[in-house]
Order: sequence, then structure tokens, then C-alpha cells
Amino acid sequence: MKKFFSVDDVVNVYDLIEKALFLKKKPYNFQNVGKNKTIGLVFFNPSLRTRISCQKAAFHLGCNVWVLDINKDSWKIEMNDGNVMKITQEHLKEAISVMSIYCDILAVRTFPSLYDKESDYKEVIFNKILNYSKVPVVNMESSTLHPLQSLADMMTIAEYSSFFKKKCKVVLSWAPHIKSLPHSVANSFSQWISKIDQIDFTIACPDKYDLNKQFSKGACITHHQNTAFINADFIYAKNWSSYSNYGKILCENSDWMITENKMKLTNNAKFMHCLPVRRNIVVEDAVLDSEYSIVLQQAENRIYAAQVIFLELIQSLS
Repeated sequence: MKKFFSVDDVVNVYDLIEKALFLKKKPYNFQNVGKNKTIGLVFFNPSLRTRISCQKAAFHLGCNVWVLDINKDSWKIEMNDGNVMKITQEHLKEAISVMSIYCDILAVRTFPSLYDKESDYKEVIFNKILNYSKVPVVNMESSTLHPLQSLADMMTIAEYSSFFKKKCKVVLSWAPHIKSLPHSVANSFSQWISKIDQIDFTIACPDKYDLNKQFSKGACITHHQNTAFINADFIYAKNWSSYSNYGKILCENSDWMITENKMKLTNNAKFMHCLPVRRNIVVEDAVLDSEYSIVLQQAENRIYAAQVIFLELIQSLS
């Protein structure tokens, strides 16, 4: 592995999940691998789980870590080419090039604009980062994808389905939100789950909220949430803004909130969410606090998802 931008950089998804689950049981087995290695974590947007889980993952491997919050700890970065820089002090080209000199692996988190669909879906900013970096780059979330979250999600489903030994039904359900949110978690989850043969995958969303077909191909897509929930084994709740009317909130219908009554339609399904989650908007307290909620298990698996990717990249350096 030379970089980790998406599932397409993974040779065998099953093997990677299995290795990540092994690391969860034996987190310090490769502690010497990271000796004299440094991982840089760069955040263009806020983070809680991604930041801390990646730091913890690096420590498990014996790596040094530095963290840079671009909005607080850096000069104002110019992202566009050819501009006369009267406001910004440093261009992305020099910033990424220099930061990559100061580490062995560079992990970066960016967000979409949610108004320029073409630029966001061409991953213009992240592709510049990949080009400017002198070391392997890890995607901690980009305009369209969140692969570390998706790997943790696959690990979690594997744990609760005996490592995919039986067919299971997974439903990714749109849920309400007060803000316009990216498609990255939903896109990435759909992309990863398409690699798992044992999963029957359904996406439930309101009309005009269908995801980009590049990511949702192979999924059963319905605009009827209750129908989708019937006999489901996993319910993954997530909000995303419209793709067809890019970045817009078109539906404010609270009827799409995940409720205890809707969960009764399922096959005693586990409830998943990537967090943070707005209680009683996205999901009822009764669901989030129930015994079938596994959101904290997902969050824990973020450590080992990052750890296995860092390990793969460090091993490829030698």
C-alpha cells in the first residue's frame, strides 16, 4: 500500500478487516514497527474521534505524532492556483510539501464546499495534497469519502455477524439534520460494503436524496424507510445533503428519525452511527441508549482501523 485514499487502495478487504480485528486483540504486537517514525495529522476541519483514534493508533505502533489544526495553528492557506495572494500567507503547495518533510506518513482531513459539485467530486483539493506530499497520504476524510470510518464500520459488522459467515441485511438510512452535511460517510460506506459478498445492502432515503450512482451501484435503493427496515440486521443512520440539488436541504421531515417503533420492524437489528449524533433529531434516545446500539463499539474500532492502515504503510516504506 502506497497511500490510503479509498477502498480501491486495498488489495483484499477481508484480509484487511481480519488484520484490524487481530490488532484489536493484540494492539502492541507491532510496537517496534513505528520506532523512529513520525505520523503527521493535519486537520482542515474539526475532529474528535478521527484525531484521537489516529493518535492512539500511532502510539500503539510506537510512532511519534504531531497534530496541526490549520484553522488555529497555521498561516491562512491558499487552496487555489494562480491567485494573487493578498489575503492568504501560504499556498497549499508549500504547506503540504513542507509538512510531508516533517513526517513519514501524512494523514489529512478536508471537507467539501457543498456548493461546487464538480470540484468536490473530482476531489480537487485532496488530489493536490496527494501530488504535493513527499510521503504516503492517509485520507482522514475528503470531499466525497471517509474510508477510515468505513473500515471501522466493516470491522463492527464483521464482529456482530461472525465475520460475515452468514448473510445479513444492512440498511443505510437517511435521517434528519438541521445542517447541510457531506456525502462522504454514506458514499464510503456504500463503496466498502459493495466488496462484501455476504451483505444484502439497502439504502433508504427521501426522494431527491439518492447518492451518486458511482458509490451506490449494487445497492437496493428505496424511498420507503419502514419497508427497508423489515428484517434488517443492521441499521446505519446518517444524514447527507442532496446530491442532485447539490448541498441543499430538501427534506425537513422528522418522520425519518430513527425510532424504537421502527427498530421493531427489524430482525433485532443493531443500531449504528458514525457520531457525533444529534439526539432526538437523527435518532431517539430510546434507540441510542438501548442494548442494540453499537455506536461506541464503532467508535472504538476507529483506533484499529487507523492502526492497520498506518501499519500497512509503514511496512511498505521498508
